[in-house]
Amino acid sequence: MSSSALPPVIAIGAIHYDTIAHARETIRPETSTPARFSARPGGVATNLARALVRLGVPTRLVGTVGDDGAAAILTRQLTGEGLELSVVERTGFATGQYLALHNPQGDLAAACVDDRVLSEAPSDLFDAALDALAVSTPADALWFLDANLPEEMLLRLAGRLETGRLMANAVSDAKAPRLRPLLSRLDCLMLNRGEAAALTGLSQENAPEQLTAALRRTGLKSFVLTSGGGEVVVLHEGEILHFSPKPNEIVDVTGAGDALCAGTVAALARGHSLPEAVPYGLAAAALTLRSTGALAEDLSWDALLRI
Repeated sequence: MSSSALPPVIAIGAIHYDTIAHARETIRPETSTPARFSARPGGVATNLARALVRLGVPTRLVGTVGDDGAAAILTRQLTGEGLELSVVERTGFATGQYLALHNPQGDLAAACVDDRVLSEAPSDLFDAALDALAVSTPADALWFLDANLPEEMLLRLAGRLETGRLMANAVSDAKAPRLRPLLSRLDCLMLNRGEAAALTGLSQENAPEQLTAALRRTGLKSFVLTSGGGEVVVLHEGEILHFSPKPNEIVDVTGAGDALCAGTVAALARGHSLPEAVPYGLAAAALTLRSTGALAEDLSWDALLRI
């Protein structure tokens, strides 16, 4: 199926300027560690949108930036990658920034984020952008929200989206609870064990079956529950399904969860059911784990078909 025939994805959420440090030795507190630094676009919605363009899916990214140099850099790069943008600039705010420190093995030692440009935004920030999109967006579009959005904004956006499928990503343990008021309105939620625990009030130490049962009681229609490099649990049409990732080289864990989400969404846009789509997500995550940063350079739909 050609990309022009696919339903578009509208991703709404964080647009960050990410700085990633890859240490040459294990990171120790209270001292400096030799490392290699890189900077690139980030944020869950941004990572998803960038990956979807690589996967041949027409994608628009809706988000907000500050009035600074990082905003200009991000806008220029994202547009150059083929993304359609609906970006609101907030005067007096810094563009969202994320700083991550990775050990030589690729695991995350520490991370910090400054997302006040979005977390302190009014709930109607994207109303004008959605009004403009309503004219041209087809009824079969797939809408994607990330939980970096404030709770009131999430509710407002979900209330305005009357057609198409609505998906969300829980983002983090701290932000997942923002999604509680709209769980029954979602067609699918992507989350990990920590986010599931935060959403349901259980502990991460609970058995997977207990987390799964608790998620079902929230009113979710479907979900994709990940567990690091372990088994992926999927709820689809009332049935629980299990998927096991293949053994894989790990260079950098940054963006692997977002890549799984993007591969799954790309397959859904191509007409696959959720159980058929998740293996494509696992393939995208595998490619990302072998690469540095949140977006594998060799990511493409053909590459997913070869894995």
